[in-house]
Amino acid sequence: MPPARPRPRAGLPRARPRPSCRGLASARLWPYWRWRCWAGISAVCGGGIAALCLRLARARPRPRGSAAAGPEPPVPRCEERRPGHGRPGAAEGRSGAVAGPGPSADSRVPPAGTAPEALQERYRLGSLLGRGGFGSVFAATRLSDGAPVAIKRVPRNRVRHWGELPDGSRAPLEIVLLAKVSTGFPGVVQLLEWFELPNHIVMVMERPERCQDLHRVIRARRFVPEEVARELFRQVLEAVRHCTSCGVLHRDIKPENIVLDLATGQAKLIDFGCGTYLQETAYTHFAGTPSYSPPEWNDFGWYHGEAATIWSLGILLHQMVCGEHPFRRGRNLSWGQLPLPQGLSQECKDLIRWCLSVNSLERPTLEDLFCDPWVQDIPRP
Repeated sequence: MPPARPRPRAGLPRARPRPSCRGLASARLWPYWRWRCWAGISAVCGGGIAALCLRLARARPRPRGSAAAGPEPPVPRCEERRPGHGRPGAAEGRSGAVAGPGPSADSRVPPAGTAPEALQERYRLGSLLGRGGFGSVFAATRLSDGAPVAIKRVPRNRVRHWGELPDGSRAPLEIVLLAKVSTGFPGVVQLLEWFELPNHIVMVMERPERCQDLHRVIRARRFVPEEVARELFRQVLEAVRHCTSCGVLHRDIKPENIVLDLATGQAKLIDFGCGTYLQETAYTHFAGTPSYSPPEWNDFGWYHGEAATIWSLGILLHQMVCGEHPFRRGRNLSWGQLPLPQGLSQECKDLIRWCLSVNSLERPTLEDLFCDPWVQDIPRP
């Protein structure tokens, strides 16, 4: 196990000096022509994505939280790479509920009886939204009030880690993490309730009426305009900081795991199936999408939570403004700087390259990103 991530020694210059957040925030500019451009896009295109761009371009930064840490569950590295086994002896038909704010939240505990009956009595299943190694996600409607929800069904033998809810009951770790982060914060999908069936774990989550994941938005437009990418990136940063303040590490930040509410422009972080507890020391097993893993994991078999998160955020930003994964053609950063389109601002290019520093100690911290001139929308003098 490598030691905790070292911090730069006093007196040594940072990899990239940054002005203070207070000074940057006071210098924000919101030129009038920007709104005219997005209004024109909305009028010409008339579609949901164009209207979303206008809303995002007018959005403002949101409040921030503080950081906390907790231990990672001790799991052998080999078990992280392949499906394991569900917890033996689990009660059949058990159900639970987690309160969540908003129009689709429901804090009631499911009625007595078997969980399959409660599920059928409360929800009407709709179309398949997605399927993968994690299981399947379906659109559904809550019968009590017609609210749209998403129902995620995971085979029990794919549940590798279990944890403890605040009431002391045992639950899959994904549910425990969601219970920590999905109450009172709009940037993370809200967990409404869950069911433990003989062969599956079922999670019921909020679903905006008109929504689309960021991957599909990028594919539809080929790339996201820089002004829109700035607001989306800022929202994702807020969601990551909120999770950090709750002691949770997501570990699978990518466009497919960010859902946009097309009516409000709100971005929501989803799918905590690869998540774990936040810790200061290095992780020695990997969970997530391999193409988003940091170079230190591929080279040395360990990584620190914040540095790996910053690496995945750099890939995410590159995908938004360039329309493609930066390493999908096997580019090797050790041979030189990452090539970026000429149309991007220099501040955006600098931020992407900073996040994708091969040396993890040279990457920014999460707070560095919040203070970055591009994130704060401060033009160069």
